[in-house]
Amino acid sequence: MIAPVSNSSSGAKSGGGLFRTIDGQNLFITFVLVTTLFLLWGFCNGMIDILNKHFQDSLHINKEQSGLVQSANYLAYFLMAIPAGLMARKFGYKGGILVGLSLIAAGAFWFIPAVHIGAYWAFLLGLFVIATGMTCLETIANPYTTVLGGPDHGATRINIAQTINGGGWILGPVVGGQFVFAGGEGANANAGLSTPYMGIGVFVAILLIIFAVSKVPDLHAEDESQKSAGQKSSLKPTSGQLAGIGLTLAIICGLLYFFIAPILGLIWALLSLPDALFQPVKFGLLIVAYVAAFLLVSKNWDMFRRKHFTFGIGTQFLYVAAQTGIFSFFVNYVLENDPGVTKLQASSWLGFFGFGLFMLGRLCGSAVISQCKPQLVLAAYAAINVVLTVVCMGGGKTGLYALFGTFFFMSVMFPTIFALGIRGLGEYTKLGASMIVMSIVGGAIAAPFMGHIADTHSMRVGFVVPLVCFVLIALYGLVWQKLESKDSQS
Repeated sequence: MIAPVSNSSSGAKSGGGLFRTIDGQNLFITFVLVTTLFLLWGFCNGMIDILNKHFQDSLHINKEQSGLVQSANYLAYFLMAIPAGLMARKFGYKGGILVGLSLIAAGAFWFIPAVHIGAYWAFLLGLFVIATGMTCLETIANPYTTVLGGPDHGATRINIAQTINGGGWILGPVVGGQFVFAGGEGANANAGLSTPYMGIGVFVAILLIIFAVSKVPDLHAEDESQKSAGQKSSLKPTSGQLAGIGLTLAIICGLLYFFIAPILGLIWALLSLPDALFQPVKFGLLIVAYVAAFLLVSKNWDMFRRKHFTFGIGTQFLYVAAQTGIFSFFVNYVLENDPGVTKLQASSWLGFFGFGLFMLGRLCGSAVISQCKPQLVLAAYAAINVVLTVVCMGGGKTGLYALFGTFFFMSVMFPTIFALGIRGLGEYTKLGASMIVMSIVGGAIAAPFMGHIADTHSMRVGFVVPLVCFVLIALYGLVWQKLESKDSQS
């Protein structure tokens, strides 16, 4: 499991055990309870990855339009991550978890009327609401696992929890596929969606009751920075740094606009909104996003000046973009390269083989990382996936085998990037975690973009998107140690 990079200069880090804090609290039961949340959102995400192909057939839409399934999911992460982080700071971990579970239950039960409505927007709305709840849980549960015991074992705990999350990813397409692809034709094509989501709603309602009556202590991470608390709270960017912040955010907003504007156009057309309002709304949202980002960065400069964190946000953005693209179009890729396979078989392959390898990769990767530096393992795994993705672009049975291989080597990337990114943030841990969760919006961009390339060329060519992402992830792993060392000394 992930062993954090040692830092002998911080004595406060040592002590405690895997589930026992430095002051002697045993938090194993709390950890087990929290891992059920990882299983839950893994299952929900696994379900999403079979909906692209389903809606292409049941609603007669193309691959680019079906990518809105991921857009609805990951745009919710983008919009809800900061509120979830602020909520956790104000109401604690337990309050945020209860809100997240409530939202998931509401979105899941919405699928019952959505099936009767039968419109694409109704299903996207349900997925969006569920995703807002998952955002709360991910923003809170990921950093929470890092403090449920000794600081030295924080990254190990998050990787254990993410392994349980992998079990949910396996069950999602396997269980969901039995209902989703078992629906009838025409008006009944989406009938199979109500049963699995109603089951999710009931399970979440039970979890909501359990968490409401359980003790969930509000713990805090150690701050590894060498500055005092007074210095951290008073640190403000200089005028030159403010100009740099403004320019950097302008570039980032411009790049995001290039990808998100077409998605907004798809949503606008789907909802049949007035064309005359599209341009004002589009640019208005861009301006609001820029101003909000500028204020957030300038007000929390001590956090954002830490390059291992800010580059971690970008790296997580790229990883989720790559992961979402591969997961979302797995069924399409299989059908394109092995015409004898049915949709139900492909969804089973996704669950048993794809996500099975994903979970196995986490277990094996944990053993590797326990003996090696996590940032170097991240770099090596990403480099291997660069090669495998190139093979995927070649197609055929060889490309299909390489596709399965990418699941294995993607496995440890999310928890590793997360743990490396929030390392040493101290009082900023909850807000920093929400920013890294917010970067999951990369998934909203990748799916429609890959779908557009697939519609224009082929599904194989679309894999150029995860290829570029893995190259940049490997670079982050290679330079992380240097970035973190400079940050801890400043």
